[in-house]
Amino acid sequence: MAPDGEPTSGADAAALASLQIAGLVPLSTVDWPGMLVATAFLQGCPWQCVYCHNPDLMASRTPGTVAWDEVAALLRRRRGLLDGLVLTGGEPTRQLGALAAARWAREEGFAVGLHTAGAYPARLAALLPHVDWVGLDVKATAARYDTVAGARHAGERATASLALVLRAAAERGTGYEVRTTVAPGMASDTLVLARDLRAAGVRTYALQQARAEGTLSLADAHPPGWDAEFAALAEEVRGLGFETLHVR
Repeated sequence: MAPDGEPTSGADAAALASLQIAGLVPLSTVDWPGMLVATAFLQGCPWQCVYCHNPDLMASRTPGTVAWDEVAALLRRRRGLLDGLVLTGGEPTRQLGALAAARWAREEGFAVGLHTAGAYPARLAALLPHVDWVGLDVKATAARYDTVAGARHAGERATASLALVLRAAAERGTGYEVRTTVAPGMASDTLVLARDLRAAGVRTYALQQARAEGTLSLADAHPPGWDAEFAALAEEVRGLGFETLHVR
């Protein structure tokens, strides 16, 4: 960091200025378990999940509404009060400026969290050394992945990203949570997925019940009998032996 507080790299400065930031939450207690963070929502996502509750963030050509300078100023004002910055979306790894943002936050003394669906494994690999915690969405088994994500080769990319996160956890101690959003009709597939994830070495897992409000095309997240089916799924997953299981 230069003495005047500006990024040491001109390339980083340009990347930060290019960030399309759709929103900024100045204080969150839920985006990174156990941490007080500011959360920046980055615009753009290549996937179209039926239960996505931020469909307005999908379009990659939509300009940002929050300048990076606003994020930086917030963090500096709340130094000592906030633990870190979470980059979410959309799909934050879509934007090359996410790496510059993570580096900047680390240099300023903040921890960095990342929410990602693993759509860009190579960019995730570049980000991981600058990230302290990852919330990785794994959506379905390989057979159903592309249908759930609404994109070809989504499953292959997510599998590669999962391997990167688990390697970072093993080699650098990077914290993580793998999570699956479950909509009606997905219980059986999710149970198979959970078994696969446990076999792959996932220790921290979260099941998230989908909600219909504001989603792309999920009309009813609570049809008759679904809440009981989801509860039964959670019990079966609990028996798989994850070290930590969150049910939301």
